[in-house]
Amino acid sequence: MNYQLDEIDNKILGYLVANTRMPFTEIAKLMDVSAGTIHVRVKKMEDAGIILGSSLSIDYGKLDYHFTAFIGILLSKSNKTQAVLKELSNIPNVVEASVISGKYNIFIKIKAKNTEDAKNIIYRIDDIPDVMRTESMISMEEYLSDKNRLIQAII
Repeated sequence: MNYQLDEIDNKILGYLVANTRMPFTEIAKLMDVSAGTIHVRVKKMEDAGIILGSSLSIDYGKLDYHFTAFIGILLSKSNKTQAVLKELSNIPNVVEASVISGKYNIFIKIKAKNTEDAKNIIYRIDDIPDVMRTESMISMEEYLSDKNRLIQAII
């Protein structure tokens, strides 16, 4: 479906990006339109694949997961990528995974409680068939993590 965003859609997205839990009735009041209008517009954007649901931002540090690492994964063969991604999806500590070009086939982000926990996660990744080698990079500080940053500039 080819759906063109207009000014009303952009405003709706702006409110939802700022607060995914904002009720449609509140958005409608702020925009001086009916709640039905907001509902229909959001549904159209969902059907078009523009809105893919909503999500929460979690502070993993408050849950005792203070260790973040990025891991480059080199595979024995490129055609094993999907199988390895499937195995990685079974490890809950893997919070992001990307297929990339360059030195590695896959690049992931993990969250762990501490270095011992991270070591065990990395060993589990190393045990996945067709993983030849991993290289870990420890995050010292997360400076920017905002999946909605670009949409704010677009709208």
